Amino acid sequence: MLFLIPNLITTKEYVKEFYDSGVLKEEGWTHNKIKEGYWIYYYPEGSLKKKGHYHKDKKHGYWYFYSRTGQPVKEGHFENGLMQDWWIFYEKNAHLKVQYLLGKRNGYGLVYQNNRLKKAIKYEEDKKTGEWTSVMNFKKDNPQVKF
Repeated sequence: MLFLIPNLITTKEYVKEFYDSGVLKEEGWTHNKIKEGYWIYYYPEGSLKKKGHYHKDKKHGYWYFYSRTGQPVKEGHFENGLMQDWWIFYEKNAHLKVQYLLGKRNGYGLVYQNNRLKKAIKYEEDKKTGEWTSVMNFKKDNPQVKF
């Protein structure tokens, strides 16, 4: 009788890729040549571009994205390569928090200006279905939402 033992050898390695200029472009872990674990990406001049985790070659978990000047642009969760849960988008003196489900805006969006809530938006399947500029009106129309 012949028994075959499957090849259980796996290769985990830390990979670095460089721009033609010699500046580091990206670095992170692979498992059998597939991105797995923590990765960091850089702009051609060397500043941080984005960082986060992969699972089976797809973005997974919490990610951070930056402008060339180092300012935060956005941050949030990925699940199986799709935006999921709460995301924050940054602009000058403002930011937007939005709920995602399977890569689409689904739930609420909260617009803050100078750290004050200015507007609430409701999304269903990536379409805006409501908007409020008054917290009182929002609470009245959405009694199930607790602050």
